[in-house]
Amino acid sequence: MPELPEVETTRRRLLPLLLGRRILALDHGDPKRYRHTEKARGKRVEGLSRRGKFLLLELSEGLEAVIHLGMTGGFRLERTPHTRLVFRLDQGALFFHDPRRFGRIWVVERGDYREIPLLTRLGPEPLSEDFRFPTFWEELRRSAKPLKALLLEQRLAAGVGNIYADEALFRARLSPFLKGKEVEKEEAKRLFLALKAVLAEAVALGGSTLSDRSYQQPDGLPGGFQERHAVYGRAGLPCPACGTPIAKDVVAGRGTHFCPRCQPQRPRPRSKR
Repeated sequence: MPELPEVETTRRRLLPLLLGRRILALDHGDPKRYRHTEKARGKRVEGLSRRGKFLLLELSEGLEAVIHLGMTGGFRLERTPHTRLVFRLDQGALFFHDPRRFGRIWVVERGDYREIPLLTRLGPEPLSEDFRFPTFWEELRRSAKPLKALLLEQRLAAGVGNIYADEALFRARLSPFLKGKEVEKEEAKRLFLALKAVLAEAVALGGSTLSDRSYQQPDGLPGGFQERHAVYGRAGLPCPACGTPIAKDVVAGRGTHFCPRCQPQRPRPRSKR
């Protein structure tokens, strides 16, 4: 699923193509996935921002198109066999490509997210000034969930998914199974900084394009951060830090990659008899 770096890269590539353009129509045949799109007809694009994994297309007359790419969604400059929706513009067109059909688009009054409750529950943007260590630390201390699960929930940091959770935990040298309340303050600081660093690097490199190539930039170019993956997708390969084979397990229902030596699990304290 496209995460913060992939969605932010998409936003940056789309902005010059959309800003100031008038939408003639959003053409599709799936009103359950693409909601209220008739409201966008004739509206001008006034901006394009991102919140977590959502794109927010600001339209004239107080409207907004909220776009979630799902697992395999993305924009292309040309029609593909998996084009599900077409942005017909006063100059040209953009094509929403989505092989697995999990992407969604809603056209709503700006800021009215009653149909998209996740948008109202997102934590701070990890590359913004709103991402502050004291709040991050307090959230960790209150939770008995594993770190990997906490990162995926979107409350600690919006936009983090499976790839960047694994990579940040590796850089912070923390086990994905370690519970939030078990983390020491210095360890939490390492994770906080690792999240910021990993995400910033991934954005600079255009995100991660995996072997299935489901994520590409709108012009068809791949991202580049996959070349820097230390653990994600590398089960059985040597850890770049110590040479130990990368392990894969399941946390919160998601495949999780880690180095058993660099990210050791802490021994459980013995119960007193």
